[in-house]
Amino acid sequence: MLIRIKGVLTAEEIAHVLNALKDAPWADGRHSAGYLSQNVKNNEQLPDDDPIANGLGEIILNALQKNVIFTSAALPLKVLPPLFNRYSDGQSYGGHIDGAVRPIARSSHSIRTDLSATLFLSDPKSYDGGELVLKDAFEERGIKFSAGDMVLYPGTSVHRIEAVTRGVRLAAFFWVQSMVRDTAHRETLFQLDSAIQQLATDIPKHASLVELAGIYHNLLRSWADT
Repeated sequence: MLIRIKGVLTAEEIAHVLNALKDAPWADGRHSAGYLSQNVKNNEQLPDDDPIANGLGEIILNALQKNVIFTSAALPLKVLPPLFNRYSDGQSYGGHIDGAVRPIARSSHSIRTDLSATLFLSDPKSYDGGELVLKDAFEERGIKFSAGDMVLYPGTSVHRIEAVTRGVRLAAFFWVQSMVRDTAHRETLFQLDSAIQQLATDIPKHASLVELAGIYHNLLRSWADT
């Protein structure tokens, strides 16, 4: 399931992030790619230990902690500190799949990449190309969201970034290890939670709300690992 989460960052936060990234020490993005992905990756990326990236990553993590859609959809157990990339002048990233396990910088711990996330930072009108193209069993879908919006998708997805032919595409990206490993279980819980929230808004005193909430939490109790 592909989930769009609008307005993860405010306009003020986006302006702050973009201003900070103007003077960032961009490096060849291939240093973080696996041996297969290195052949198709052509972009720039901030080093994992860069203080600018660390500070901006904290802004994003704080925003995610307050985002109810992200919490409901991801059921996060661990979130990798956000990384930042830059595409311009025809740069692109060919078809690839993210590694199943990623190390957490400056620690001895790792994270299982159940979910991948891209947070768009550039105004989509400011650059041409740069679509995030996700492929599933049925079709390909190109994604180019507004600045501050985020897409959350299964880490098992084959995806690519189309070449940027005008302007600059800036984005943050990261991975999530969910309390619920199974994708189908996680999607069922998200759909159920969304339905409960909608019912609570439309008919706040509906007699079924407590029972439905109980079903949700009993399923979560059965499927979650913490």
